[in-house]
Amino acid sequence: MTAPPACRQAHETASLAVSQGTNSLLHGVMKLLLGTRLGRSFFRRPTLEVARDLVGCLLIHDSPSGLVAGMIVETEGYTGSDDPGSHAARGPGRRNAPMFGPPGRAYVYKCHMYPLLNVVTEPEGRPGAVLIRALEPVAGLDLMARRSPRLPGHAVASGPGRLTRALGIRMGHNRADLIHGPLRLARPRDRRPRRGSGLRRSAALRVIITTRIGLKGPAALMRRRFIAAGNPCVSRV
Repeated sequence: MTAPPACRQAHETASLAVSQGTNSLLHGVMKLLLGTRLGRSFFRRPTLEVARDLVGCLLIHDSPSGLVAGMIVETEGYTGSDDPGSHAARGPGRRNAPMFGPPGRAYVYKCHMYPLLNVVTEPEGRPGAVLIRALEPVAGLDLMARRSPRLPGHAVASGPGRLTRALGIRMGHNRADLIHGPLRLARPRDRRPRRGSGLRRSAALRVIITTRIGLKGPAALMRRRFIAAGNPCVSRV
């Protein structure tokens, strides 16, 4: 027996309400499970300390398309005049201005047509930024897969250009506040703060320090790249 149109419409409306309520609940639970936001003081520190401590933290984008997140497994630190590989090596300019700005903001620039995400570090006026190079996906895997359908799951955010595509990060996120906005960094629930502004790293997470990728000359010899040992999502071993 076919239900009258009015009954079918009421059923569809009720089902939609339940679905939206369930999605809202799951969204809230997911946000809770994804840990605690990192505060401004975490980033107002020496760049290489922040670059190391970000390995194992979460990068989260609560976007209109859905919530996506990944554990950071690879970073690179860039400073100022002492670093020939840095955008800030020759002082402030229009492009690198965010590197001299408040810590805890995003510095996004294009490289080979892809936006790359950096996190501004150091006290304001002192240049510093950490390039986020690779993530291990932990939430929103279906959405990441739709954005990069030709890549296997472990590789959708393995590289600085891939991770911005997977998380829906655009040039419009340049200068975004990573402390209060929908794009944020968080401490996983299983990691506890130590004295100061850093983090106590899990005993199971071993960080390797090596040279950076894609640089030439003296900059290529500087050991400012931090990777999670043995993680398959690292862009290059």
